[in-house]
Amino acid sequence: MKYLIMIMMNPAASAMWEQLDHEQQVEGYAAHDRVREAMAAAGELVAAEALQGQDVARRVRVRDGQVVTTDGPFAEVKEHLAGYYLVDCASVEKAVEWASRMPEAEFVDIEVRPVLDLHAAVAAGPGT
Repeated sequence: MKYLIMIMMNPAASAMWEQLDHEQQVEGYAAHDRVREAMAAAGELVAAEALQGQDVARRVRVRDGQVVTTDGPFAEVKEHLAGYYLVDCASVEKAVEWASRMPEAEFVDIEVRPVLDLHAAVAAGPGT
Protein backbone atom coordinates (compact mmCIF):
# COMPACT_ATOMS: atom_id res chain seq x y z
CA MET A 1 0.00 0.00 0.00
CA LYS A 2 1.17 3.53 -0.67
CA TYR A 3 1.67 6.06 2.11
CA LEU A 4 2.55 9.73 1.92
CA ILE A 5 5.03 10.84 4.56
CA MET A 6 4.65 14.61 4.92
CA ILE A 7 7.22 16.76 6.66
CA MET A 8 5.39 19.70 8.20
CA MET A 9 7.35 22.90 8.89
CA ASN A 10 6.53 25.79 11.20
CA PRO A 11 8.11 29.21 11.81
CA ALA A 12 10.09 28.08 14.88
CA ALA A 13 11.59 25.11 13.02
CA SER A 14 12.35 27.28 9.99
CA ALA A 15 14.17 29.75 12.25
CA MET A 16 16.19 26.88 13.77
CA TRP A 17 17.21 25.75 10.28
CA GLU A 18 18.27 29.27 9.31
CA GLN A 19 20.50 29.48 12.41
CA LEU A 20 22.44 26.35 11.48
CA ASP A 21 25.83 26.89 9.87
CA HIS A 22 26.51 25.62 6.36
CA GLU A 23 28.08 22.34 7.51
CA GLN A 24 25.09 21.56 9.75
CA GLN A 25 22.67 22.24 6.90
CA VAL A 26 24.72 20.00 4.60
CA GLU A 27 24.52 17.24 7.24
CA GLY A 28 20.72 17.70 7.40
CA TYR A 29 20.47 17.14 3.66
CA ALA A 30 22.86 14.18 3.92
CA ALA A 31 20.60 12.62 6.57
CA HIS A 32 17.73 12.77 4.08
CA ASP A 33 19.97 11.23 1.42
CA ARG A 34 20.69 8.29 3.75
CA VAL A 35 16.98 7.72 4.48
CA ARG A 36 16.10 8.02 0.77
CA GLU A 37 18.85 5.55 -0.15
CA ALA A 38 17.64 3.09 2.51
CA MET A 39 14.05 3.35 1.25
CA ALA A 40 15.23 2.78 -2.31
CA ALA A 41 17.37 -0.19 -1.27
CA ALA A 42 14.31 -1.68 0.46
CA GLY A 43 12.33 -1.22 -2.76
CA GLU A 44 9.79 0.98 -0.97
CA LEU A 45 10.59 4.48 -2.28
CA VAL A 46 8.24 5.79 -4.97
CA ALA A 47 9.16 9.50 -4.88
CA ALA A 48 10.63 12.11 -2.57
CA GLU A 49 10.94 15.86 -2.93
CA ALA A 50 11.65 18.92 -0.84
CA LEU A 51 9.42 21.88 -1.55
CA GLN A 52 10.36 25.52 -1.88
CA GLY A 53 8.95 27.89 0.74
CA GLN A 54 5.38 29.04 0.82
CA ASP A 55 6.51 32.54 -0.15
CA VAL A 56 6.68 31.30 -3.78
CA ALA A 57 3.52 29.16 -3.59
CA ARG A 58 0.18 29.92 -5.19
CA ARG A 59 -3.26 28.84 -4.07
CA VAL A 60 -5.69 28.12 -6.88
CA ARG A 61 -9.46 28.00 -6.71
CA VAL A 62 -12.25 28.26 -9.23
CA ARG A 63 -15.17 30.53 -8.30
CA ASP A 64 -18.09 31.07 -10.66
CA GLY A 65 -16.05 29.55 -13.47
CA GLN A 66 -13.12 31.93 -12.93
CA VAL A 67 -9.64 30.82 -11.84
CA VAL A 68 -8.54 32.80 -8.80
CA THR A 69 -4.97 32.61 -7.51
CA THR A 70 -3.40 33.95 -4.34
CA ASP A 71 0.35 34.37 -4.02
CA GLY A 72 2.14 33.22 -0.88
CA PRO A 73 3.18 33.52 1.79
CA PHE A 74 -0.04 32.64 3.53
CA ALA A 75 0.13 34.33 6.92
CA GLU A 76 -2.79 32.38 8.39
CA VAL A 77 -0.91 29.10 7.99
CA LYS A 78 0.89 27.97 11.15
CA GLU A 79 2.39 24.92 9.42
CA HIS A 80 3.17 24.17 5.82
CA LEU A 81 4.32 21.16 3.84
CA ALA A 82 8.11 21.31 3.47
CA GLY A 83 8.63 18.01 1.68
CA TYR A 84 7.33 14.51 1.22
CA TYR A 85 8.21 10.89 0.66
CA LEU A 86 5.83 8.58 -1.18
CA VAL A 87 6.47 5.00 -0.12
CA ASP A 88 4.91 1.70 -1.09
CA CYS A 89 5.26 -0.66 1.84
CA ALA A 90 3.44 -3.51 3.54
CA SER A 91 2.00 -1.67 6.52
CA VAL A 92 1.33 1.66 8.14
CA GLU A 93 3.76 0.58 10.86
CA LYS A 94 6.55 0.37 8.27
CA ALA A 95 5.61 3.82 6.90
CA VAL A 96 5.70 5.20 10.47
CA GLU A 97 9.12 3.60 10.93
CA TRP A 98 10.37 5.46 7.84
CA ALA A 99 8.77 8.69 9.08
CA SER A 100 10.54 8.36 12.41
CA ARG A 101 13.88 8.42 10.57
CA MET A 102 13.28 11.91 9.16
CA PRO A 103 15.83 14.32 10.69
CA GLU A 104 13.03 16.82 11.39
CA ALA A 105 11.03 14.31 13.45
CA GLU A 106 12.74 15.61 16.59
CA PHE A 107 11.24 19.10 16.23
CA VAL A 108 8.27 19.07 13.80
CA ASP A 109 5.36 16.80 13.02
CA ILE A 110 5.73 14.17 10.35
CA GLU A 111 2.35 13.03 9.05
CA VAL A 112 1.79 9.60 7.54
CA ARG A 113 -1.34 9.17 5.47
CA PRO A 114 -2.50 6.25 3.30
CA VAL A 115 -2.94 7.10 -0.35
CA LEU A 116 -6.50 6.57 -1.57
CA ASP A 117 -6.64 4.08 -4.42
CA LEU A 118 -9.14 5.91 -6.62
CA HIS A 119 -9.57 2.99 -9.01
CA ALA A 120 -10.55 0.68 -6.15
CA ALA A 121 -12.83 3.34 -4.66
CA VAL A 122 -14.66 3.85 -7.98
CA ALA A 123 -14.95 0.11 -8.52
CA ALA A 124 -16.37 -0.39 -5.01
CA GLY A 125 -19.05 2.21 -5.61
CA PRO A 126 -20.57 4.90 -3.42
CA GLY A 127 -20.54 4.65 0.35
CA THR A 128 -17.61 2.22 0.61
